[in-house]
Amino acid sequence: MEHERFIDIESKIAHLEHTLEQQNEVIYGQEKRIVRLEKAYKRLMERFEGLEGALPVGKPEEEKPPHY
Repeated sequence: MEHERFIDIESKIAHLEHTLEQQNEVIYGQEKRIVRLEKAYKRLMERFEGLEGALPVGKPEEEKPPHY
């Protein structure tokens, strides 16, 4: 009886270790993706800020549509 209990505990520990390894892999992948997304976001914001100065200053309602 004691031996079966010990085997059951070892089995549960092995299962928990495996689950923990899987979770660590998922978290590591998410961290890498977050870093890539942050870099892409930063590049996009820099491009956007650079384009703000290139926009026309006039008000859009003062401009005539192209068919006039």
